[in-house]
Amino acid sequence: MVAEQTTTGKADRRRVFFIRSMLDKERFPNYPDDALAHRGGYERLGSHISHITNSFELEKLLNKHKEIGTWIIDEASFYDERTAYVVKNESLRRGRSFYFPTLILNFRREIFNPSAKLLLEIATDIIPLTAYCEHQDCISNSFYTYRYYRIEEEECPALYFDPLIIVGGDVEKNDPLQPNYCTRCDHHHYLPGKEYTFLILKPLGEEAARGNLTPLMEELYNIKNNLKGSQLYQQLLETHENSRHGKIYMNALRVPRIAEKTLVYLMVEQNLLSEMQLREISKKLNLDRTYLTRTLHDNRRPVDLEEKELWD
Repeated sequence: MVAEQTTTGKADRRRVFFIRSMLDKERFPNYPDDALAHRGGYERLGSHISHITNSFELEKLLNKHKEIGTWIIDEASFYDERTAYVVKNESLRRGRSFYFPTLILNFRREIFNPSAKLLLEIATDIIPLTAYCEHQDCISNSFYTYRYYRIEEEECPALYFDPLIIVGGDVEKNDPLQPNYCTRCDHHHYLPGKEYTFLILKPLGEEAARGNLTPLMEELYNIKNNLKGSQLYQQLLETHENSRHGKIYMNALRVPRIAEKTLVYLMVEQNLLSEMQLREISKKLNLDRTYLTRTLHDNRRPVDLEEKELWD
């Protein structure tokens, strides 16, 4: 009787399979392959867990395990947009159920990406979860993920154009290249650099897309070598100098690799820089090619800037 109500064709919704991103293998390298990792440790799921990188690999698993009726896809926003239609078709045609424990908003308080937008459109139920603000002086309700770096025990909020995806473990870090995350309310969610991004940085990228790299190169040179001479510094100073939390906002400029992060943003999210321009800027300004290569890979725009023969 129960089986009749929970089964459509071969798919039994009492059988559960857990999908995680391949990025988790990098975040938790010391865990068993069948581990469902979380902040408190992990649970072993045997053969009912797998790691994938895209919707095509998800399709293969769906076809391989036709008896599984319930699929939990963790961090579904990390996959390509095609994922939304793969799961929609499986649900309509084969009666399978899909659950997406994932972030809808990113640390910028915006829809995480196009994949998240499509998942919202196909979802039948959306359950937003709240938390309490993790600021030391606050316990208000929190809807937002906050990204910050800890440098010499000081909180340094991520700039608006910080790379959307940065792979790392779920432990507190004091590495200035590895962010920390927590939940914050409106009052304690600091997001410096948004005005700069649209007033200055994106127009510089658009000028570069038209073939004129000079203005962008000058700004990046100042960011790397003469920060107080950059438009970024001046914009943040004008906006936050006299604000209550001005020091915290200005702390964002203590985070390293800002010039590299602007390039990732302009190339990956705005599609304003070509690979050739990226290589030219990186070489002329002597930017951190290892950081750029890794971050571009994590954000699904692989470019190997460490290939020495390309620089000779």
